[in-house]
Amino acid sequence: MSVVAVIPARMASTRLPGKPLLKQTGKYLVQHVYEQVGKAPSVDRVIVATDDQRIVEAVKAFGGEALLTRADHPSGTDRVAEVAASLEPGCEIILNVQGDEPEIEPYSLDRLIDLMRANPDCPTGTLACPLPDREQAGDPNCVKVVLDRRGRALYFSRGLIPYPRERKSGADEAATWLLHLGVYAYRRPFLLQFASWPPTPLEKIERLEQLRALEHGASIVVGIVDRSAPGIDTPEDYAAFVERSRRGAESLGSR
Repeated sequence: MSVVAVIPARMASTRLPGKPLLKQTGKYLVQHVYEQVGKAPSVDRVIVATDDQRIVEAVKAFGGEALLTRADHPSGTDRVAEVAASLEPGCEIILNVQGDEPEIEPYSLDRLIDLMRANPDCPTGTLACPLPDREQAGDPNCVKVVLDRRGRALYFSRGLIPYPRERKSGADEAATWLLHLGVYAYRRPFLLQFASWPPTPLEKIERLEQLRALEHGASIVVGIVDRSAPGIDTPEDYAAFVERSRRGAESLGSR
C-alpha cells in the first residue's frame, strides 16, 4: 500500500504568472516543493500534475516525475484526481500538496499520513496550526477550522471561529484559533468520488472546497503541527523566499 504525493502546478497564476518555473534561487520553485515533499519518509512517490508542457519538461530536467493533465480542470483537486484515477488500485493515500509551498515541512506530511492510518474510517485529512498572529484572525484569506474532541473538523470558515462573544470577559484570550493549512490526504476511492460531486451550498458561500466533504457527511481528521510554511502568492512573497534561501545557503557554506 503506497502513498503518492501529487503537486498540482499551473502557469496561469493571477498575481504571479509563471510561478512554478521561477528560478532566482537556481532551482525552479516547483523543484523546491518536489524536493521537500520527497524528504518525507512516508511518501513513496511524488508526481507534478500540470496542464503545461513547459512544466513537464522542467520537472523531467531535474529528474522528477510529471504528468500532463487536461487544461479545463476547475481546481487543483480535480487535477490531482485525474492523476489518482491513473494510478494502480494499491495506492492507499493520495496527498495533495500545493505547488507554491517550497518550505513545507516533511514531518508535517508524515504526521498527516500517520493520522490517516490511525483513523481508517476517515476518508480524508488535513493539517492546521495555532494562528501565528492575532491580526490574522479577521483576515478572510486565513481560513480557520474548529475541531471536535476526536480531532476531526466541525467546520472551516473564512470568518473567525470560534467567535469570542464575551470579549470583555477575556474569553477571547482563552479561545484557541486554528489556521487551516492547505495540504490534504485522501483515500483514493474517496478522492475520485469527491471530484465527481458538484460544489455544495456552503462551499460556494465560503469558497472552501473542503466544505463539500463535510456537507456530504465525510469525516476529516485534522493534524496539528507547530507552524505553517510560507506560501508564495505574490512577487514580494517570492523575493522574501529567495532571500531566505540565499541566507540558508550562506549559512551552510560557512560551516
